[in-house]
Amino acid sequence: MTTRDQARRRAAEVRSEAASRGVPSSHPVASLPERLLAARERKGVDLFRAERDTKIRARYLGALERGDYRELPGAVYTKGFLRNYALYLGLDPDEILLQWRRERGDGPSSDPVLVVPRTVVTPRQGITISARVFGGLLLALVVIIVVGYVATQLVRFSKPPTITVTDPSTAVVTVDESATSYTLRGGSSPGATISVTIPGRNQPIQVTAGPDGTWTVDVQLRRGLNQFSVIATDPDTGKQSDTPYALVINVPISAIVTPGLTLDQPPEGATFQNGAILVQGTAANATQVTVSAAFSGPAKTTTGTKPLPTPLPTPVPPPAQTATVGNDGSFSVPFNLTAGKWTLTVAATGTAGKTTSLTRVVTVTYRGVNLVVTIHGGSAWIKVWEDGVVDQTIGAGGKTFNDGKTLTFSATNTIEVRTGKSSVTFFTLNGQSLGSLGSAPNPETWLFAPPAAPKQTNHR
Repeated sequence: MTTRDQARRRAAEVRSEAASRGVPSSHPVASLPERLLAARERKGVDLFRAERDTKIRARYLGALERGDYRELPGAVYTKGFLRNYALYLGLDPDEILLQWRRERGDGPSSDPVLVVPRTVVTPRQGITISARVFGGLLLALVVIIVVGYVATQLVRFSKPPTITVTDPSTAVVTVDESATSYTLRGGSSPGATISVTIPGRNQPIQVTAGPDGTWTVDVQLRRGLNQFSVIATDPDTGKQSDTPYALVINVPISAIVTPGLTLDQPPEGATFQNGAILVQGTAANATQVTVSAAFSGPAKTTTGTKPLPTPLPTPVPPPAQTATVGNDGSFSVPFNLTAGKWTLTVAATGTAGKTTSLTRVVTVTYRGVNLVVTIHGGSAWIKVWEDGVVDQTIGAGGKTFNDGKTLTFSATNTIEVRTGKSSVTFFTLNGQSLGSLGSAPNPETWLFAPPAAPKQTNHR
């Protein structure tokens, strides 16, 4: 029995009970389960989508739509579920709770309000100060302020500012050979001017210490030894710290080695029946691998045993893909190509821009149904059937994917896709871009069974 049938049975029971109480049968009453079910269907979501949005388990939402309150954990939770579900469906939560109590046969309830009397507090006795005492206190305060200010200025003018460097923690430090900059950190007197002198540079880098005395300076590094001298100056007195802080930062210089490159996949001259090609191999003395493709010529593209009704246009090469080389030297780059002959160029890049490249010529001829789904311009909920069977990677409840996500599906005869927002869902069928099939941000289901044109269905 479906949720709709159970809701209708519950509505019939409510109308029967209303008739026994003298309610005229000419005014049918929509039961609470019917209202919830109808509101969800108007919203165009299923129980699993509602579960994700409301954080209420689908079994409890189904129990509310069936009127099976025994499935719920208790009256307190039921009221909370009803209020949150009503707000989610655009219904009045107070009206929904009132109908729930009415259908359960509960009367209006109210909790007693306990009013606690305020404690009577006896007014506190004020402090009385005579004019003579007040004048003496004021004079003493002025004297303390003047003496403190004079003492502070004497200490300030007689003592030079301090300077410390906390990062790096030692006077000589070696950093990674790829480092091009470093942030010096330290402490000094509040408001002091910190000057970092660099050999070969006419003007020092200057910053002002903060109210707590801390300071930071960004310096550029070159390969080899980088020497710095840090000194603090009081801007008011002109006094400098007693001894400049000498600092050396070493950037190692390593030998530049040309990368080595080996390709395991794809083999030269390989033919693929869909455009999903995995480029795999190993690279030595390289940090990254880039794969690009160039169209070499057309190839016969078929769907099953029937040729496509019209030839595909000359394809545009896909953007180059870059992957990081692993610690063991391996790399793997997924690449999607349309039908035709392609020349793949794989380039390994090492230090100082040194590169090594290899090429592979492959042919792509499509068979069956190969569909690429791309989310662009927002997020969308997606559910997919391949030859009538729900795709297991997404599941029966579907999944929501963010902007920029690309999904690839294949089947023998048909692929059916339901999207929660058609305007941001783009399709490429057997290497041919179809774009977005719907312009409105509405849920739609599209059936792909080439060579027939895609058509819209009611499959959910």
